[in-house]
Amino acid sequence: MAKGAVRKAFPDHWSFLLGEIALYSLLVLLLTGTYLAFFFQPSMNEVVYSGPYGPLRGMRVSEAYASTLRISFEVRGGLLIRQAHHWAALVFVAAIAVHLLRVFLTGAFRRPRELNWIVGVTMFLLALVEGFAGYSLPDDLLSGTGLRTAQGIMLSVPVIGTYASLFVFGGEFPGEDIVARLYPVHILLVPGLLLALVALHLLLVVHLKHTQWPGPGRTGRNAVGKAFLPQYAAKSAGFFFLVAGVLAALSALAQINPVWAYGPYLPDQVSTGAQPDWYVGFLEGALRLMPGVETRLWGHTLTWNPLVAGVLLPGALFTGLYAYPFFERWISRERGEQHLCDRPRHRPVRTALAVSVLCAYTVLLLAGAQDLIAFVLDLPLPGLTWALRCALFLVPPAAFWLTRRICLALQRQDIDALTHGEETDEVRQSVEGGYHPVHRPLSSERRYPLLVYRVPAPVAGPVAGSVRPAAPGRGGRIRGLAERLRAALSRWYDRDVLAPPLSEEDRRTVDAILAGPDARDATAGH
Repeated sequence: MAKGAVRKAFPDHWSFLLGEIALYSLLVLLLTGTYLAFFFQPSMNEVVYSGPYGPLRGMRVSEAYASTLRISFEVRGGLLIRQAHHWAALVFVAAIAVHLLRVFLTGAFRRPRELNWIVGVTMFLLALVEGFAGYSLPDDLLSGTGLRTAQGIMLSVPVIGTYASLFVFGGEFPGEDIVARLYPVHILLVPGLLLALVALHLLLVVHLKHTQWPGPGRTGRNAVGKAFLPQYAAKSAGFFFLVAGVLAALSALAQINPVWAYGPYLPDQVSTGAQPDWYVGFLEGALRLMPGVETRLWGHTLTWNPLVAGVLLPGALFTGLYAYPFFERWISRERGEQHLCDRPRHRPVRTALAVSVLCAYTVLLLAGAQDLIAFVLDLPLPGLTWALRCALFLVPPAAFWLTRRICLALQRQDIDALTHGEETDEVRQSVEGGYHPVHRPLSSERRYPLLVYRVPAPVAGPVAGSVRPAAPGRGGRIRGLAERLRAALSRWYDRDVLAPPLSEEDRRTVDAILAGPDARDATAGH
């Protein structure tokens, strides 16, 4: 068992390092956070600041803010460690997001990895919570503005919003307990959950084996790569020091979150041009774009701006992320294990969905800085707001259509290269006097990924006029409607996948290469 573990093969590709960046950023977060915990005071009790920073000397501030200033100006190496902690948090969330995007675009969430996808999405959600909690601890004017926004979102939830706000803040905003309650969440609860999920994620990767890109010798029944010991472990250890070095360089050279410039939080003040960290910037943009509309129902006031932008929008995003693997499995005829990565061009709808969501996110992120954009570019703020509102509804569908067409064009380009070969810089003249470019056949290395991919067959729906009687009752009608919907979605989803120019025997060979270990061995000899 030990020999099998240390000699386990890990496929080698640059895109697989995205998850390692997230893991090593988490390690940097744990190390730097432990150091900061020795000096931070999670209390909102007021003290008079008497430290070395002159502009704030003599001002009444909270102990949390005063200890943050003490870490920044008095603790040896404190500012470097605090900035390393913040930069590592940004890189950690970004690496998880890009890693999830890679898994989504390549179909690495399919059976048997649905559980690992759920674990990854949960880690992403917990990383957002952890980042916001840590961002709010210093009790400066910028983080206090973010907490005020969070309290407004809580209050917009019907019935339970008021109780949730009172519980979190320990009374009316800003309360006296918010920092003391966020502190154990930030250093104990969420990190413990993250570490448990990371361990589960790595255990599932080892147990289910890593996905790999199609290539000579790589099939759905094996894993081709470097052994865990010594090659992969040595490379991974070096990569950890590389990530830590880049974060240290950022911390030394690029200032981030200068809380002394913002000042302590005062409930009657809001900092001009206040923007949160990038991973919650889309919520800020949604709040700015959503019109202020209220509805009075059954004795309760529904404030649609924070409810839609702060509750329903992120709820819909994460519900879609959790449900997507099961949706794709439902509309597909593929039931076996999938261990080879898809090229994004071979799944046009999936790729277009990802691009359209990213475009919507980008519009919301820009809307979160609409005041700064209007100031820098000297644009009227109302006109910019309406332009961003229109873009939120027009850009994603346009991006979906364009991405789908690009994927189809890339597929046709691949088929043309397989049929005619790649162009060279040679031109020949025929006996008739015409000039023709010379094409060179593709090498086996280049032909392999262009040929070895799965061409899905849409799910067949119920045939009109079928002799099979419909199931009686309302349940039968609902099942029939569900089957027709499934067939329509399957045709829409898979109709743009072009088949490569293969003979029937070659197609059986490709099917055998793609087949997972749970497939029948009828084609094992190909």
